[in-house]
Amino acid sequence: MGLVKQEVHRPGAFKQTNKPHKTGRHRSKGSISSEVKGKVGVKVLSKRCTKNIGKDARRHQSSQIRKKKREEVLQQKRNLGGFDSTPILVCIIPLQRDLNVENLLSIIIKSDESAVVNNSPCGTTHLSIPRFKQHFSIIIPPVGNLFATLDLAKVATTVLFVASAVNQLDNSPKNEVIDDWGKEIILPCIAQGLTTSVVTLTNLESIPIKKRQDFKSHVQSEISKWLPDQKIFQLDSPTDAFNVLRRIGSQKQRNVSYRDKRAHLLAEEVKFKCNENSTELGTLMVSGYLRSVSLSVNSLIHIPGLGDFQMSQIDATEDPYPMLKKLRKPCDGMEDTPSVWVLERADPKKQESLESENVPDPMDAEQTWPTEEELADAAAAQKKKIVKKVPKGTSEYQAAWIPDEDGEEMSDYSDNESEDGMSVDEAKSQVDSEVEAEEDEEECETITISEAPDDRYDQNIDMTEETEALEKLKHAKLDAQFPDEVDTPQTMLAKLRFQKYRGLESFRTSPWDPKENLPIDYARIFQFENFDRTRKRIFKEPQKIESAVPGWYITIHVANVRRDLFTAFCALDNRPLIVFGLYPYEHKMSLLNLVLKHTNTTPQPVKSKEKLIFQCGFRRFAACPIFSQHTNGNKHKYERYFRPESTVVASMYAPITFPPCPVLCYVQKLNKSLELIATGSVLSANPDRIVVKRVTLSGHPYKVHKRSAVIRFMFFHREDINWFKPVELRTKYGRRGHIKEPLGTHGHMKCVFNGQLKSQDTVLMNLYKRVFPKWTYEPLLVTELQDQDQSMNVE
Repeated sequence: MGLVKQEVHRPGAFKQTNKPHKTGRHRSKGSISSEVKGKVGVKVLSKRCTKNIGKDARRHQSSQIRKKKREEVLQQKRNLGGFDSTPILVCIIPLQRDLNVENLLSIIIKSDESAVVNNSPCGTTHLSIPRFKQHFSIIIPPVGNLFATLDLAKVATTVLFVASAVNQLDNSPKNEVIDDWGKEIILPCIAQGLTTSVVTLTNLESIPIKKRQDFKSHVQSEISKWLPDQKIFQLDSPTDAFNVLRRIGSQKQRNVSYRDKRAHLLAEEVKFKCNENSTELGTLMVSGYLRSVSLSVNSLIHIPGLGDFQMSQIDATEDPYPMLKKLRKPCDGMEDTPSVWVLERADPKKQESLESENVPDPMDAEQTWPTEEELADAAAAQKKKIVKKVPKGTSEYQAAWIPDEDGEEMSDYSDNESEDGMSVDEAKSQVDSEVEAEEDEEECETITISEAPDDRYDQNIDMTEETEALEKLKHAKLDAQFPDEVDTPQTMLAKLRFQKYRGLESFRTSPWDPKENLPIDYARIFQFENFDRTRKRIFKEPQKIESAVPGWYITIHVANVRRDLFTAFCALDNRPLIVFGLYPYEHKMSLLNLVLKHTNTTPQPVKSKEKLIFQCGFRRFAACPIFSQHTNGNKHKYERYFRPESTVVASMYAPITFPPCPVLCYVQKLNKSLELIATGSVLSANPDRIVVKRVTLSGHPYKVHKRSAVIRFMFFHREDINWFKPVELRTKYGRRGHIKEPLGTHGHMKCVFNGQLKSQDTVLMNLYKRVFPKWTYEPLLVTELQDQDQSMNVE
């Protein structure tokens, strides 16, 4: 019996074919599974292995993990300020300018009779308490010195805020626990990354017993605005100080990411030795306790106020302030000096360079004499190209719009035209009107009779600053009402005024090459192929350093320090010297992007490209950044003003800093005083961030038909209408359209829209160009810090 062959079904001509599933811009599950080809991830395998373990084994494993974590926390808590660790660094910050901090320090010293007290040459008080098996380092920044207080708050293990219940002038209870100095310092301390803090209240005994609890509750409510989880401690007697020290040594420590990832040191002793071959440079020897992570002599360091330096040598020294110091008398002819030994000397082959900028090669973009093949290819390509005369700086994308008869090479602006579109005659007339207004004001001032209190009030007002603030407010208000709108100049062609601008079909999706028409300053900076990947790699690299270990008392030999900077630093009043270790590439210049949020403490807007002072982690510098919107995408809109209750991204040329890293932004007034206007963090160091400036040309309907209309006042020349004809139009009521043809020679044009146009509508045209920051980076050195201290003392 033979086998019967089964027929195979074949679909006919009317077989239904379904549409494939639209997965959008992401990969579908099928494509992912086909690419994986049965491979299983490591995480999935680990989960499978865990599932195969029995219930009792999983319970035992989780208990072991909890026990291990608990032991790590307890060990870390025991080591805080112990034998083999650095002392607990306590920074005392008064919240009132007239508070007597030295009196508080004497109370803390007398907290334990068995305590051993030592003072370092730099003003640090070391307190060893055998009962706690801990030792403390107490330092007091100069009251009223903003930067010195912020520097010490960065490196402190605990920040001790102190408020007083009595005004020392009239001995009456204060209504405000925190004065202007306290409000000026507590906000930046929190914004830059506040470590573990303790809040105390002194002079509470001067208040009657029945009113103490109410006043303490009042202080608690005031402090909770900035530190909501803090409990108020009393600090009036040695017993109170003993309880405060116990609290400092036993409470849970709060980590600050950018500080704990970098080695840092607070100077206990500083010496300077001039070089043999130069009297202008020398070696700065800084001694202190190394904290956080290890430090290699071949890496670079940063000293706030002095700059970035190389190290020549690191020495280790016996701890001069041990927890249980054995008091002994030195023998005759012998000095009681600790022994010193060399840990590591710098290796020139492994030492990082101090070069922060790339040296551009002017011949880098030049071409050598071409070969015969290149000449043949160029001749063949030249036959296919269309030669046009275009304005200076025009790209190929913009040249495609230009008619053959309209292209001509022109300069950026004419001699009689400013960047704002204002002619020279108009500018002169405006200046004359301002001068006349000022003369009228002066005449009114000469005949005005004011009382003595008004005269004293006027002496504290800077009229120049008042006038500038008023003008800035006017321009900011005008920009908020009519965003990005500019007037088309009538005395020159618009295609020359806006020759660097281009139209975009879509701001979000239209392409823009990040390497197109870059300024010459881009040749001086460095760029990462992938910034985030480099940052993760640097942070994950193990610290295989056999040099200085955290907890040791070391001496760093800083090479090639300018003598004038050290002399200026010594002239400052109680200025702390702090050393920070740098990661690789953190001394090289790049385009740094910072996310800033306005503090809303002042309604004054900040104009883009205005000089600001930044504290970026451990660095301080001045720069004139450009502002842009903090949005997703490959293009970001340029912001002319940084307004209150807003968040922007500030871009500037500055040294590379790996996030996370907090940022403080100050504006400097005419009297050299500083005002905090924004706080934020480091976003990235990406020169490819495209910041696009938008200008909007506006026109008004003259004659309206069904879907077409005659528009005027957008242009005033027929050539401009033909030039900007490819750019799309939009209206404030949501219509979209394009230019069809020009009418006449005075700027009237016929436009077609996607719907009926209303007579009260306004027609707009958006033009875009990429903007770059200027090279305005200035490190804030000690010579400028002297001016800051003098202005603070005058206030």
